[in-house]
Amino acid sequence: MYRRVVRPVLFRLGRGDAEVAHERTLQGLRLLSRAPGLSRLPLGPERTVFGVRFPSPVGLAAGMDKNGIALRSWRALGFGFVEVGTVTAHAQPGNEKPRLFRLVEHEAVINRMGFNNLGSEALAARLAAYGPLGYPLGISIGKSKITPIEDAVEDYVTSLRRLYRYGDYFAVNVSSPNTPGLRSLQDAGHLRELLTALHDEAAALSVGGMAGKPILVKIAPDLTASAIDELLGVCTEVGIAGIIATNTTIGRPGVSDHPLAGETGGLSGRPLTEIAAKTVAHIHAETGGALPIIGVGGILEPTDAVRLIDAGASLVQLYTGLIYRGPGLVRRINRSLP
Repeated sequence: MYRRVVRPVLFRLGRGDAEVAHERTLQGLRLLSRAPGLSRLPLGPERTVFGVRFPSPVGLAAGMDKNGIALRSWRALGFGFVEVGTVTAHAQPGNEKPRLFRLVEHEAVINRMGFNNLGSEALAARLAAYGPLGYPLGISIGKSKITPIEDAVEDYVTSLRRLYRYGDYFAVNVSSPNTPGLRSLQDAGHLRELLTALHDEAAALSVGGMAGKPILVKIAPDLTASAIDELLGVCTEVGIAGIIATNTTIGRPGVSDHPLAGETGGLSGRPLTEIAAKTVAHIHAETGGALPIIGVGGILEPTDAVRLIDAGASLVQLYTGLIYRGPGLVRRINRSLP
């Protein structure tokens, strides 16, 4: 029903502008969030990862609800956790429009949103007003575009400090292709400095009764195996709680013949299915399963999620799959997982 009736309507909104459909969907979910009892709907199967209990291992990836405007609705769709953001220390509009493109034949999306968000201070105020959500909340933090790369550490630390009491875990986004210079923070030297500062800040914020919060790193699918291994070494050294694999790719695997393939930005959806599974498997093997992984990329069927779990992921996230398969996909995945 979603693919035959709802999706064609969504895809025509704004004369086919994908961002218009995104915003209208969020507003609809924001209205849905006023319905009572949404946080009490059963999910399962439960699991505990990096000290956090998840009512389902299926989560909403960052990017869908950047500013957290529909947080009471996502559990009704079957999500066991939600990651908001990516949020930056400074509010910013993101890149010029259009910046979100559907490659329908390939069940893929190219985006160059550029961390458009209201800023970490505004998100903190919104989260304070929500109160308990009934599921774990992840918060993805990134670098403001106006902040020079040499000042990136303080930018991340500022957002962590503002949001620390509200997140159940924090994702350090150093892998978006849409902020100039950001991916250089995946290099060992830069990454060690950044993660050490965040780890120290988290430790300081945990003094005085506030529980410690896990910090994870979100990596690009374009890293070589040796670069991943070097990154994992830094994460282990600093004491990072887990890895999110993967972000969008700057490559165009399987879609190079599409008229929109030349648009700049990160590619997500079906073309990442194989890449994400291989990356998760590599990380799992390299760490001996000691470092929890959230697998994300190319989940459009329950079998895709199962494959990531089998490859070594403890949890999975999706976003593009919602666009092409609808909200029913989430509960189908929940039913398929052991």
